[in-house]
This record gives sequence, structure tokens and C-alpha cells, in this order.
Amino acid sequence: MKSPSSPSREAHRQRCQRLVDSLAAAPDDIRLGKDTSNLFRSRVALNTRSLDVRDFTSVLEVNPKEGWVDVEGMTTYEDLVAATLPFGVMPMVVPQLKSITIGGAVTGIGIESSSFRYGLPHESVIDMDILTGDGQIVTASASNDCSDLYYGFANSYGTLGYALRLKIRTVPVKPFVELTHHRFESPERNFEALGQFCEDPEVDFVDGVVFGDQEHYVTTGRFVDHSPQPPSDYTWMKMYFKSIREKQRDWLSVEDYIWRWDTDWFWCSKNVFAQSTLVRVLAGRERLNSVTYQKIMRWNDRTGVMRSINRWRGVHTESVIQDVDIPIQHACEFLQFFHREIGIKPIWTCPTKPLDPAANFDLFPMNPETLYVNFGFWDVIKTRDAMPAGHFNRLVEAKVRELGGLKSLYSDSFYKEDEFWALFDGKSYRALKSRYDSAGRFKDLYQKCVLRV
Repeated sequence: MKSPSSPSREAHRQRCQRLVDSLAAAPDDIRLGKDTSNLFRSRVALNTRSLDVRDFTSVLEVNPKEGWVDVEGMTTYEDLVAATLPFGVMPMVVPQLKSITIGGAVTGIGIESSSFRYGLPHESVIDMDILTGDGQIVTASASNDCSDLYYGFANSYGTLGYALRLKIRTVPVKPFVELTHHRFESPERNFEALGQFCEDPEVDFVDGVVFGDQEHYVTTGRFVDHSPQPPSDYTWMKMYFKSIREKQRDWLSVEDYIWRWDTDWFWCSKNVFAQSTLVRVLAGRERLNSVTYQKIMRWNDRTGVMRSINRWRGVHTESVIQDVDIPIQHACEFLQFFHREIGIKPIWTCPTKPLDPAANFDLFPMNPETLYVNFGFWDVIKTRDAMPAGHFNRLVEAKVRELGGLKSLYSDSFYKEDEFWALFDGKSYRALKSRYDSAGRFKDLYQKCVLRV
């Protein structure tokens, strides 16, 4: 365990002071300077000053006895998991991709297969140090003078401040995870079973995949001390998402389970031809991961190569890259709508429920009595006919709103401004903005997530 008085603490304090000084000297329009991002919405190119946070990547202390880890905000979950597993613990919720940072998952919305028990990443935060637009570093917890920022930070996407340090809860792990893939032909039976598995105290993980309107899977996982066979390896030539249809039982090391989706970016590696055997051999194990795919995506976004190719082919495209949370009682209705109007397959499903029923996170309000199903779908829809801008995304937004669901804001959004603030508690947000960014040095949430400035 690292001591609180270790050199890493002093280095962290120096980095914080450097950032405060940098913000004081910066013009009003501020963005973060960093090497990684899991946002799937382009931003308008502006001549803005960046706050360089790329060196906030240290794990400051792991305390397995008390069940927490102290970590800097730009630390990726890959590095965080690597630091905690040797102590026999992991963060309560580890989002699916190695390239996601702890600060990004908390100010945005992360989820994974332990979320049915532990909620979303921001719910496991004990306290955090946040650099606000007013140039102060404040510590926010559920019970101190900055509790309003603690409860308002999730889903704020850096518009209220940036998390420089976070203390989050951990849970014990065992060396292996035993998986069972349960197949169901009807969505009704699938979601009924999913809800039942979430009530089973012997189950540690629950998620699922919809491959077709009559092919649904719920995968349950539980920690075990031993694997009865050599654990499966999906870090190179074999693909985890294909194994769901091929095996009823499976065993993975706990580390490989945590990153089972990363090798193929779920199944989106197809978009960079990385499901080809030849490409996988040539790329090698070390390049098959979300970090590589993000770099390719950013390059394509900058250069517009695929846009040019599609224009030449006479094809109109729309990226529909979204995660939405739907109350389980409406999950079948949403899925039927999705098959009919959108048609992307496969679809990831993951249950989640608030960790603390009494907690109210202003900008992502979930009913504490409701189990939600997260639907993740990530692809490009191609049509021969030109559609209005955001046509398919708008359909999704409207259906989510109709069914009392919530939509993450890491990708394209098309809400009208009054509609947006009605969904994401504009009153509470404006109060937070007034207290912590009174001069409006950071863009507001609507500007950043819908107008993309």
C-alpha cells in the first residue's frame, strides 16, 4: 500500500498548483489538453487554450483493508486495474474499455456488468478534488460543504470542473470468473430472466447481447478460486463476442474478464477490418485494443476519408453510437422499436440500479426503485436516400424520453434547448454553474453536448 506521505502525494500537489496557475493565466474559453478521449461527438474547431492534464495519471494509494483507492483523474482504467488487482481488489465498476479514464467515467456516465449491484462509476466515489471554473480546487463529498457539486458532477462532462483526484470504493476479487451464457428466443423471457439473475446473491456480474429478434443472451458471471480448465484467451485471435453463441460455460482470469470487450471494442473492430484473421496476425496482440481503434477513429474524423468514400458511392450515412438506459418494464417495447426503426445488431444489454436509493445525482436522475437496462448500439446506418440530419438519433431520443429512460451524452445529441434542460435538471445545473463557474469560463452542458462547441 502506498503511504499518504509518499513522494507521489507531493508530486500530485505540485501538478495541482501548476494547473491552477495555468487556469489563472488562460483566456476564458478552456478545454482539456489530453491524449485520450472516449467521446463520440466531434467538436467545432476553435482557437482555445488547453489545460494540460496529461500527467495526472498516478495511482496515489491502494487501501484494500478499508476498501478504497486514491487516484488521479486522467488515470486510465487499464492502469487503475493493474494497480488494484495485485491487492486482490478492483473498482466497484470498471467500464468496458482500457482507454476510459476514471475522471471521464465519473463526469460522464460509465457502466459495466457489476452495475446491477454497484450502480454507475460516480456512485462509488467517496470524495474528489475538482478544479472549478473559478480557479479553485475544492474537495467534494456526499456530506461536506461541496456536496452539491458531488451530486451534480456526474453527467456534467467537464462543464463544472475537472476531477484531479478521486477516492473510490473497491471490492474483493478472486482469480477467475466463471461465465454462463443463457439463450432466450423471446425478449420477454430474456428480460424476465435478466431481472431474476440480478436478484441472485451468488451472481457477481450480469450483462447480455441481442444478436437478433429471436436470439438473446444473458451472461452471468461469478468469482471462483479455480478454473476447471485452462481459462479462455480472447486477447488476440479469438473473439469474446463470438464465444457467447458458441459456449454455454466459460472461464476467464479476472483481468481478462474485465477487459473481455476491449480486444474487439465489443464487435466494432469490424469497422477497421480487425476481425480478419490476416489483420489480427499482422496487428499482433498489443495493437488489438480500444486505444488503437480510438486513434483510427480520430484520424478518420479529421481526414474525412470514409465520408469521401461514401459520397463517391452515393451512400448517405449516419453514426448511431449511443447508450440509453430504459426501465426494465419498458425494455421489450424499446427493443421492438429499435429492431423496426434502427436495425443495428448486435446490441449490448446491461442492467443497472442505483447503489444508494437515497442518493440523487441531479444531472442523471434514476428512479431508485427501478432496475434499468442499458442498451448499447454502435454503428453507421447507410441509406440511399438522404435523411434529415440526425434522423435516426432523433428517433432514439424521442423513444427514450417516451419510455422514461435516460441517454448518455458522450455521443451526438439533438435535443432542443428547453427539452434538454427539462431532462437534465437545468435549475440545479444553473445553480452549480453560478457557484463554481460564475464567469462561465467553461462551456455549459448544452453548448458542449448538443451544439458541440
